[in-house]
Amino acid sequence: MVALASTAAPAAADFRLCNNTGSRVGIAVGYKAADGWTTEGWWNLAARSCDTLLKGVLVARFYYVYAVDYDHGGEWSGKAFMCTREKEFTIRGIDDCLAKGYDRTGFFEVDTGEQRSWTVQLTESSEQAPQRPLPPYTPLIPSPGGNQPFPGAPAGQPRLPGR
Repeated sequence: MVALASTAAPAAADFRLCNNTGSRVGIAVGYKAADGWTTEGWWNLAARSCDTLLKGVLVARFYYVYAVDYDHGGEWSGKAFMCTREKEFTIRGIDDCLAKGYDRTGFFEVDTGEQRSWTVQLTESSEQAPQRPLPPYTPLIPSPGGNQPFPGAPAGQPRLPGR
């Protein structure tokens, strides 16, 4: 149903998301800061609009995004599982979501390449592909054992949230 594109943003140091679809979308973001994993939501973006989700210089290389198409159904998701809830939230930690009364939701990984700012572009699959090619996207696949590297992860530095 949908495709995803990410680009570095040259202006202010922020994590931004642009909704390049004809639908309204809801966005949740996950990231690891110095004090641990955090997920936040919901940002509601109108069709064909952008918003700054996290202000300031990026605190991590990898961010995780989950988005829902409110008008036509569907979602942008992945295999990095984090905690969410239906109403506005900020949740610390990503373990035992269901036991804590939260939903367990699959986020897709965004590799910012350690840039100071980044913009994620949500697009519909019927729209034109980005002008410059994107690196291949390898989704994060959490393993129950913990510290296993994933395809594309440097040896000894797994990208599993919370491990």
